[in-house]
Amino acid sequence: MLNWSNQFNIFCFLDNNNYSFEQPAFECILAVGVINDIELSNENLFDNLKSFAQNNPGWLFGHINYPSAQQNEIGFPSAYFFQPEIMVSVSKNQVHIVSNTKQHTQEIFQEIELQLAVIPENNAAQIVCKPDHSQNEYLENLKKILAHIQRGDCYEINFCRHFSSNDVEVNPTYLYQQLKTVSPNPFAAFYKLTDKYCICSSPERFLKKTGDMVISQPIKGTSRRDLTDTVKDEDLKNQLKNSPKERSENVMIVDLVRNDLSKIATEGSVTVKELFEMYSFPQVHQMISTIAGNVDKSMHWTDIIDACFPMGSMTGAPKKKVMELIEKYETVPRGLFSGTIGYITPDGDFDFNVIIRSIFYNETKKHLAYFAGGGITINSNPIQEFEETNVKVSAIESILKNESI
Repeated sequence: MLNWSNQFNIFCFLDNNNYSFEQPAFECILAVGVINDIELSNENLFDNLKSFAQNNPGWLFGHINYPSAQQNEIGFPSAYFFQPEIMVSVSKNQVHIVSNTKQHTQEIFQEIELQLAVIPENNAAQIVCKPDHSQNEYLENLKKILAHIQRGDCYEINFCRHFSSNDVEVNPTYLYQQLKTVSPNPFAAFYKLTDKYCICSSPERFLKKTGDMVISQPIKGTSRRDLTDTVKDEDLKNQLKNSPKERSENVMIVDLVRNDLSKIATEGSVTVKELFEMYSFPQVHQMISTIAGNVDKSMHWTDIIDACFPMGSMTGAPKKKVMELIEKYETVPRGLFSGTIGYITPDGDFDFNVIIRSIFYNETKKHLAYFAGGGITINSNPIQEFEETNVKVSAIESILKNESI
């Protein structure tokens, strides 16, 4: 299916990798081709997106970047959404195809079946990306950030490192397949916008709306895994679960999300369905909470996302101040990293992820990059925070170096 999608300039593939997070609507879905689309700048982004959606009812797929004053080198626009020509979804061993073209669905299915089952490798032997911060530079910036926290400027800030390499030629589809193999996660995405690619293996949901119910599932709290020793692995999981630092970090973001949802939810409907729940993924254990609220059915989906974006797990608290500090201390604009990719149904339901654990590639510039970060609080240990970023990029670095974990 992915080999078949490469003939299109624009496509969006979303895959839950057989995880069951709040009843996913399908196992995977692919949207290709464009009937109508809109590219958006930061100025009046959600007002313009609402106008486009109201004039173009139906399925929409697309992304929203993390808001920044400058554009990231990869070059994804601030936001982009499109109505697909063809949609292919898989659920319970059934394939469902919707075609808004003259091509019959049976013909599309046959075309997909005729594609090679193997994705050509066609990658450089090894790709090594350089970080924008050395360890000493990272620790020096963290010292300044902790000083802001100590002064009471903020309570928590998500601080990220950036890794990149130039003159890189890769097959993005192969990279996605490799990342999916090494690190399958429930909010994976493979997204192409002309010459720009996002190869995403995210474990985190931003927002999902089903009927009048909206949920958010922020991740705060990460521990490495030890897959060679089940006893030690379980111990690492319990250490994370009982860590005062990680729990305080998580509850700060839960409060922030509750506040965001309260802006658009009906009075008294915002509840915490899960607090400090532990989930295990291939490389890490994560602490995840689930916050839910009810919205009036007349509320437009763009207003819901606008009230909550950018997601608190990727900013910190208070949101406005920490976003200013992020701009000050991070050396490279985030772009699509810590933004979101997702879909909207004709009924106004939607599901959007958090873009983390992702590779970004500009085919024209031959530029490849990725990011990793973590939540910094008054109790943060700088060395441990630095090491946590290395754990988070371990799967990406293993596939770029053609290694295995």
